[in-house]
Amino acid sequence: MYAQTQDRIVTNPMIMGGKPCIRGMRVTVDMVVTALNSGTTAQELLADFPYLQNADIEAARIYVHEQREQL
Repeated sequence: MYAQTQDRIVTNPMIMGGKPCIRGMRVTVDMVVTALNSGTTAQELLADFPYLQNADIEAARIYVHEQREQL
């Protein structure tokens, strides 16, 4: 896992059923990437979730890309 994602993507069985989350918050990588794939812009996500940062969104993208490479 790249350093960019290692500090931002957390997997904890006590948070969201162990799904990969942004900085341990109840925002999953899947939620972010699904929104982006549905046409939501990063700016819209940041407005909807003011506690997110641009680096969180980029980390989610990188995380998903890394997971696909491992398949």
